[in-house]
Amino acid sequence: MSTQPKLRSFLDPVVVARLASLPLLARRPMLGSVSGRHASPHRGASVEFAEYRKYVAGDDLRRLDWRAYGRSDRFYIKEFEADTNLRLMFAVDVSGSMGFGSTGITKLDYARRMAAALSYLAVGQGDAVGLALMGQGVEHEIPPRRHPAHLTTLFDALESATPSGPTSIVDVLHELAETVRQRALIVILSDLFLEPESLRSCFEHLRFRHHDVAVFHLLDPEEVQFSLGRPTRFVDLEGGPALFADPVEIADRYRQAVTEYLDKMQRIGLETEVDYRRISIDAPYDQELTNFLVDRAYRRNTR
Repeated sequence: MSTQPKLRSFLDPVVVARLASLPLLARRPMLGSVSGRHASPHRGASVEFAEYRKYVAGDDLRRLDWRAYGRSDRFYIKEFEADTNLRLMFAVDVSGSMGFGSTGITKLDYARRMAAALSYLAVGQGDAVGLALMGQGVEHEIPPRRHPAHLTTLFDALESATPSGPTSIVDVLHELAETVRQRALIVILSDLFLEPESLRSCFEHLRFRHHDVAVFHLLDPEEVQFSLGRPTRFVDLEGGPALFADPVEIADRYRQAVTEYLDKMQRIGLETEVDYRRISIDAPYDQELTNFLVDRAYRRNTR
């Protein structure tokens, strides 16, 4: 029986094939269960030379560097980087605001496409993938697994996710920092509708637990441009009161507030060393993923 997951509307085989040549790499050492392509904090067998250290009794004599002995008359052991597999955990926002979309696609639809493509790539290279749907708490959680058949479970959860109600991203991220016990790449997909400073402690907590954190900040272009030209009733998709306003009167103040908000998010991402990426959902998601994968491969090769 085939273990390939059935095709979904949010998983494009053409996109997956286009991305397949690009590895998904962690920016920080991982602690996996099997050999893989990600750096480990431990030393092991690899083609990547790490450092020399002095020989001590009991070391494998096959790792002695005889050229170093010839130059210094001392015994040195060559150490290499150990390579391991990755735990990839998606934290996907399913609050009501993720159901908004002015360009024919909602923010949750966009998140599904990104998560599905990256999951497929990760399992294909031997990594484990898990999922947490973020609402008022962790509404659904799937622990990371490496088997290709696990993708069916993960895609079923993504497909059935419905945007509704408020979200408690801060509480959920603190929870994930503790419950994802071993080092992981945690990918957050959300519109981050909350005070930027409240995320600082979340990112610091995740980093303290040695997780590699990537944030895809998903925004509809209308939320940034605010190009409405007539009086409009604004509805809070997360349950707050509706507001009737003339966009012409508030446009300048709105855009200034949005600019300040986005600048704060960018600064917090830099200061907490998370891989923060602001994405407009009218941009091709495969190009955004390509940029993400290429940037990570470049950083790995130049470290």
